Amino acid sequence: MGKRGELSSGAVDAPPRLSVSPLAGRSGVRMAGEVGLSTLPAWRQALEQVVREDEDVYLELSSVTFVDVAGAGALADAAGRLTEGRRLVLHRPPAALRRVLEMLWPDLTEIEVCA
Repeated sequence: MGKRGELSSGAVDAPPRLSVSPLAGRSGVRMAGEVGLSTLPAWRQALEQVVREDEDVYLELSSVTFVDVAGAGALADAAGRLTEGRRLVLHRPPAALRRVLEMLWPDLTEIEVCA
């Protein structure tokens, strides 16, 4: 019990994290963690780097647990800046991200989602 009868678990919530690492053998990155207010700058920086590539870019997102609407918007913006004929290929993105992209950017052909 904490002060004044409050329950205390002793656990401290850690801030959300996002890790980014290059993919082996193809153009793109593997991301893990959450995309929210505190990790949005790292997400945007990773997207900015992959937009500069000369080919389709693969984003391995199977270990991403959450992407907020600002993160989805940054992804749509990055896809819109790709040169003609290029795509961002999302591997196993969170279901909520797929739904947000479908609802808010249904005509964005530069993003391909792979289950």
